[in-house]
Amino acid sequence: MGRWNDFYFFKPSIPRSVKGGIKAQSCRGAFGESWWAKRWISVLESFNIGARLGRGRSYARNGQVLSIEIDQGRVESRVQGSRSKPYDILIRIKMISPANWRKVCQALTDQAIFLAKLLAGEMPADIERVFEDLGLSLFPEKLKDLETECSCPDWSNPCKHIAAAYYLLGEEFDRDPFLIFKLRGMNREELLGSLGDIDAKKGKGRGRAKPAPLPSHEGAAPPAESLPADPVLFWEGGSLPEGFPGEVRVPQFPAALPKRLGSFPFWRGKERFMDAMVNIYAHASIGGLNVVIGEKK
Repeated sequence: MGRWNDFYFFKPSIPRSVKGGIKAQSCRGAFGESWWAKRWISVLESFNIGARLGRGRSYARNGQVLSIEIDQGRVESRVQGSRSKPYDILIRIKMISPANWRKVCQALTDQAIFLAKLLAGEMPADIERVFEDLGLSLFPEKLKDLETECSCPDWSNPCKHIAAAYYLLGEEFDRDPFLIFKLRGMNREELLGSLGDIDAKKGKGRGRAKPAPLPSHEGAAPPAESLPADPVLFWEGGSLPEGFPGEVRVPQFPAALPKRLGSFPFWRGKERFMDAMVNIYAHASIGGLNVVIGEKK
């Protein structure tokens, strides 16, 4: 479907195909699974840019985004459109001042559940309330909190190229919730460091109990086990205990560790990252089982 401005009608453009672009991991439906990722996406969708949202989702899923660089208060991206030269994207997010960040950190340490979850790398469900009580917002909520630019000729801002980068950012928030803090002016290390310092000072004031001393063993530490003098025994090792390594079988759920760690940041493969990992782990498990039980293919 084409578009009108005040004087001209533009035919819909077809983007150039891209190899090695960043592809969204969601095949269909909404972008982002966590509440904070959906909260970020809702800001974009509140701009009412119509069909450009759909085009932006298609660009994100087809790998038209070539690069995304995230820094405090800004995101730079390159998106391949219908022209030979990719378009340059710039998204600016209004940062929270250092003074207000100190107030936020102080408020977060007042509630143990917030501090515990953040130190564990999780985003507390009610964290926005802390910002609101201080007259602040964690996510951009006004148009002036978010500025976007694109080198494309589209008069609409944000355009489909900006929307594509924005959707991919939403998926990245699923993997790393601390990105929203970075965009607002404080990265993960600074935030956790500030929370830890404030909590430590409060702990001194409360007179925390000192940990009990470890039981002492009279005399020195037990002597280390001597190494075999025979080099053959050293390199080959001794005999394994009977029944080692226990029951050996193919895991019921392949790729459990990658699933726990989450998706790869800004994945560029043709196949979805987790689908690729499940396939690799499934084949490797069978190969590993054959090695252990001594069977050949």
